[in-house]
Amino acid sequence: MGAHLVGSINFDDAETTMRTAAEHLGDRLKRIPDGEVGERFHWIVFQADRLGQADGIERVGDTPIPLRMLDMRQVRLADGVRAEDLDLPPLGYADAALDSWAVFARLKREGVVPAGTRFQVSLPTPLGVVGSFVRAEDRAEFEPVYERALAAELDRILTEIPHDEVAIQWDAALEFAMLEGQTSFTGQPYEWFDDVWAGTAERLARQIDRVPADVEVGVHLCYGDVAEKHFVEPRDAEHLTRFANLVVERARRDLTWLHLPVPIERDDDAYFEPLERLAIPAETELYLGLVHREDGAEGAERRIAAARRHVSRTFGVATECGFGRAPEGTTVPLFEAHRAVTASW
Repeated sequence: MGAHLVGSINFDDAETTMRTAAEHLGDRLKRIPDGEVGERFHWIVFQADRLGQADGIERVGDTPIPLRMLDMRQVRLADGVRAEDLDLPPLGYADAALDSWAVFARLKREGVVPAGTRFQVSLPTPLGVVGSFVRAEDRAEFEPVYERALAAELDRILTEIPHDEVAIQWDAALEFAMLEGQTSFTGQPYEWFDDVWAGTAERLARQIDRVPADVEVGVHLCYGDVAEKHFVEPRDAEHLTRFANLVVERARRDLTWLHLPVPIERDDDAYFEPLERLAIPAETELYLGLVHREDGAEGAERRIAAARRHVSRTFGVATECGFGRAPEGTTVPLFEAHRAVTASW
């Protein structure tokens, strides 16, 4: 099945990302992303700044929380403002995707990107942005407003890019903070709804179903990657398996691919055993994020061997999360590790 690139890659521009991916992994990839360059460098952090530009929205706290020219402070509804009356500014995802699509299409015409490769657009779930950057008291009211705004970004992308050339990936990370019982830095729960398992699964299934049937759609499940650390270490793949099964059960359309993370230290049977209960269709591609820069192909081979004792179906490989914030100079070695472990596949 080959390799999958989760999304963020530590180059400064989309063209370098695409050229390098095509050069080192072009025959192993079905899709190539743009590396989430520019303001998307730190995943969804830039959304707080975007939302903060809207009339009727205020930043929480008097002191900015800086991160590479971005302000990580949460937002709140101003006094007397209803979320349904907000006019949100462009969220930035469609503009970025269309700019990168122009580069991708040109590289394809030039023969740099293989002819059958799709352009991959990675989007956060609305839950991830609302749960991270909206004040707890306003999340329930604000969620449908943000969800509509992100759906409009998706619609614009799919209007401008041919459906047989594009693939959409939904990134689900904060969902696992909720499922693992984590709380925010204020000590409050992230979720604003009852039944965390049903609530998170139904919300992700709804995003999957927004993607038309003639467009590929995938899901990246994640335990976080702030400073290359998880917000909680998964005990095993049980919650990943349970959540994936719930999402697939609730989605009306087929899922093209599913990506699951594998922590670097887990090459033991206990971690992979729950994957025996993974109930996704045979047609859905499975990618295990078991390639890590610290131990390269050698470590990936150990984790592949453990996975194969419990996963009877074919699977491809990936990193555990994106690697847009990995140290400079690690990208090509990571690509080559992907290539080495898939050499005989």
